[in-house]
Order: sequence, then C-alpha cells, then structure tokens
Amino acid sequence: MKKITYNELKKMWLSYLAEKGHTIIPGAKIVPENDPSTLFTTAGMQPLVPYLLGEKHPGGKRIANIQRCIRTVDIDEVGDHSHCTFFEMMGNWSLGDYFKKEKVAWSFEFLTSPKYLGIPVDRLHVTCFEGDSVAARDEECAKFWEQQGIPKSRIHFLNKKENWWAMASGLGPQGPCSEMFYDSGSKCTIDQKKCNPSCDCGRFTELGNDVYMQYVGEQTDKGIVLRPATQKNVDTGWGLERILIFANGHKSVYETELFAPVIRILEECVLKSCGSQSDKSMKGRSQLDAHLKTQSSSIRIIAEHTRAACAIIADGVVPSNTGAGYILRRLIRRAVRNANANNIPSDIYNKLIAFYNTYLEFDAKMVTEIFTAEVTRFEKTLSNGLKEFAKLETIDGKTAFHLYETYGFPIELTIEMAKEKGITVDMKEYEKAKQEHTDKSREASATAGAFKGGLADSCVETVRLHTAAHILLATLRKNFGTDVVQKGSNITPERLRFDFSFSRKIEPIELEKIEREINEIIAKQQDVTCTEMSVQEAQKLGAVGTFGDRYGERVKVYTIGKDSCEICGGPHIGNTRELGTFKIQKEEGVGTGIRRIKAIFVGNCNE
Repeated sequence: MKKITYNELKKMWLSYLAEKGHTIIPGAKIVPENDPSTLFTTAGMQPLVPYLLGEKHPGGKRIANIQRCIRTVDIDEVGDHSHCTFFEMMGNWSLGDYFKKEKVAWSFEFLTSPKYLGIPVDRLHVTCFEGDSVAARDEECAKFWEQQGIPKSRIHFLNKKENWWAMASGLGPQGPCSEMFYDSGSKCTIDQKKCNPSCDCGRFTELGNDVYMQYVGEQTDKGIVLRPATQKNVDTGWGLERILIFANGHKSVYETELFAPVIRILEECVLKSCGSQSDKSMKGRSQLDAHLKTQSSSIRIIAEHTRAACAIIADGVVPSNTGAGYILRRLIRRAVRNANANNIPSDIYNKLIAFYNTYLEFDAKMVTEIFTAEVTRFEKTLSNGLKEFAKLETIDGKTAFHLYETYGFPIELTIEMAKEKGITVDMKEYEKAKQEHTDKSREASATAGAFKGGLADSCVETVRLHTAAHILLATLRKNFGTDVVQKGSNITPERLRFDFSFSRKIEPIELEKIEREINEIIAKQQDVTCTEMSVQEAQKLGAVGTFGDRYGERVKVYTIGKDSCEICGGPHIGNTRELGTFKIQKEEGVGTGIRRIKAIFVGNCNE
C-alpha cells in the first residue's frame, strides 16, 4: 500500500468517479434543514432520499460527493482504533443507471489498483446477502466479486441484520449490501473456524459498503411486502478516516494526520502535569509512558469530541438542552471532564480548534467563542458537581436529574461516572423526574431516540411549513436586510423552528409586522414554481442561497411570485392557497448573532 494524505484521498475519490461519468456534488449540511426524524446527517444518502425515490436530480443519474456526518450511537466506542462521532463519508450513487456489475468492478479497482489505494488483494474480504424467505441469496453480486479475483473463501454470505439496508420503517427503497473489509491477519480470539467479518474479535475492519436498492417495501393489509423496484439504485458509503488508516499502514485513526498532532499536544499536557520535566531517568520515563497508555482512551475522547463539536458548531448549532444542541453540549462536556481528569488546562482548546480548522475550514473565531463559552459555563459548576457526586453511594433517579439540572451533567455522563464507581442509576425514576419538569426538559428527553436517522417526514403539514420557511426568510430579509441568512431549521408536523443571523432581539411590534406581511403573501394565492438552472443563472436571478462550494453545477430554484426566490431541494406545496394563517409563537436568541423563530399554522389551510 502507498502513503496517501487526506487531501490526496479526497481528490482521488472524486476524480476517479468523475472519470466514470459522475457529477460531483457538494455535501449537505451536517444538520438536516428539513428532516425532523433525525438530529444530524448520519450518512451520505440521507440528503438524497427524494432522488432515490425517483425525483430527478439536477446532476443526472450518476452523482458522487464527500459528506460530513455525525453518529452518536457509537459514542461509548470512541477511544478505540476506529470509531468516531464525526466522520466524512465518501459516496457515489446510481439513480436508475448502472448496477452490481459495474459497481463491484469499480470498488475492486479503487481499493486494490496501485494507481489508487493499492490495498493487497489477499487482505480484502467481502460480504453478500445470504437470502431469506423474502429475498433471494445474492449470488449475482458474489459472482461479480469472483470475476474480479476474490476467491470464494473470502466471500462471506451474511444475514439480513448484517447485509441488508432498509429504513427503520421497512418501507421504501431497500436491498442487499455488499461490504468490503480489511483483514489484519490477527488470530481470532472467539472462534477461529467460524471467524468472518461479522465477528467481534477485531480481526476485520469495514472499509466501505455498497447497497443495491432493488426492492421497495410497501404497506399492505398483511403487513409490509417487498416488490421489485422500478428504479434500481446503488448507494455507496465508504469511511474516509478508516481508508486513511489502512492506506497508510496505521493501526488507529488517531495515528493519521487528522489526529496525530492533537494527540501529541494532549500527551505533552498530561506529561507536564505529571512532572515529566523534573524526572529524566529511564525509570521515570517508563512510568510516564505507562501512565500515558492508561490515559490513551481519555486523550482520544478529548481529541475526537473537540473535532466533532467544531464541525457541528461550524454548521450553525449552539449548545442547548434540546435537539442537536444537546448532543453538542454533551460532546463538549464529555471532553472537558476527561481533560480535567488529566489536569489539561482549558486554554488547550484554542490550539485544538486552530488545528482542526486547517482541515474543516470554518469560522475559527465564531467556533472558538461558542466552544470556549460552553467550556467556561461547564467548568463553573463541574467542580462542585464532582464533589457532590463523590459523596454518593447510590444514585436514584431524582439525584441523577438534580445533577443534570443543577450541575449540567447530561444523564449519559452521570451513567458513565456511576459505572466507574460500580453503581447504577435508577432510570425509571430519572425519567419520571424529568417528565415532571418543564416542557423544555421534556423535549431534551426525546433526543435519546433521535440518533437512528431516517427519512424526512414529507406529510402535508411539514411540506406546508417548509414552504412557509421560504416566505419567512424572504420577509426577514426585506425588513432587516440581506445580511439575514438562514442558519438552520427544524420542521415537524406541529411547528416550524427557524434559525437566522441577526444581532439583536426583534421587538414585538416588528414581529407583528413580519407575521402580517407573511400572511399577506399567503393570501395572494400564488403558485410555487420550480426551475432547474445553473448556479450562475440562479445568482443572476437573485436566488437566495449559500453560494460557494455547497451546490453542484445545476440547482433547483423555487419562486413564489415576486416575494421569494430560493435554491432548495424541496418538498413544497403547489400554491400558497394551501397554507393556513401563519402565527409566530416565539422569538429568542440561541447564540452569538443567531436568533430563532418558532411558528405554527392556525386553523385549516384554504384548499
């Protein structure tokens, strides 16, 4: 295998797929703008669901990108050799174009060719779907892998749990997976004879996953039934960080250029706090090295969570007790607790943020301000909270909630610390205490089930509110200037939550005017039209959008008469007569220079 840098890998991936006829599109925001079913973008396919369902993509039938993702389901695994809460996914898609034969050949070529990654063929294992009573064994995919030179002994047929992709609901496009694994060559510690890529012994690490969406799940009186898909899709997701590990002969993601300098900075802080400057003996050095080894997981957590927090803040999220802001707060506070346990000073985050900016390219001043403000806020109460925690011999639910409410300890942090003391938390009582608290706390409790990801809820209520968000933004810009830009939104069937850039509180009289003008636009009963055009044409038209590298060559522009013109991927209503009376419920600040409006529709729409 040859050495390859982060930037070289990104360029190699996109160039390779461009040569294969793919349109290169930018990654979507890390926080879905109009998908209430998930807090974060968890996979490259997530923003592309409408096109996997048959909607025409402006880039054509072959597209590729590199998507920033957040997955917190594996947060407790962070600190091992490969798990990260933030990662970048290298993806490509066929929207009713090529299928298994082409994709298997391209995956094999990119992984093994000396021109690309050059991974030794004898280290490569692949998996295919073993079949069940509903869907056939994927012999077709296995045959194509054999044709590329993978022997049958390294082609493993696994069950639906391992080698099938579908939405949590079981509905919509889905199909068998074919995953690629790197074999470290280590001896299996569980069952050597039965060892395969699904084994937990650590011998195999996944490189990537190709999903072949050849079925559609439909709801019937007899339950969900699979039928052959009219449009067969390919959905590819390969972990960039993991590829860097193996392409460079590393054993851990923390040895790659994305983390190694930060790990060294943190290790130096730990050594300094242990008095390494005064003990230069071989014995002293040996003891310090042993101490570093015991703290390696803690150091990795600090490095990884700081990086993830930078990416989340860069996309407009601020720490809070609900939604994505709650996860951001949890990541920062988990990093702080591990740093404090190792006597690492809080000014270290400035260095870490500056380093991550060289790769993630964000507004370093803004990210640093928000990050360090949360660190300061947490450290003010952490010391007293830890003292109180140390006194506890048992932790009932009310105490756990008290630690959260008074000292800012996320319940996950309390559980983690309790485990270290060998005690458990009464979660039933905790949930009861939380349920009795304010509506704000109740909203926070819902985040526990929001990590799985999924499709946007495209019911009529969310579509109406999404369209209203366009009118809201246009009205805000009309009243307060074009410096007002959208910073994020979250839409459920019940309400719209809209974040935007603005430096001060909006006065009640101003909010009344905004609300009145929005309803005047709705009352015009104007068509909502969509036109496909180039980015340059959209700019000339005056379409609102975050220009730069966010869009591909062609975009969809939605207009509402002369009142709104915005680049968007949908979904939208057909005419404003389908909207009801727009009512602003609340306006508040959620961060430095960021305001939030919550709104609903009152009464029925005027269909």
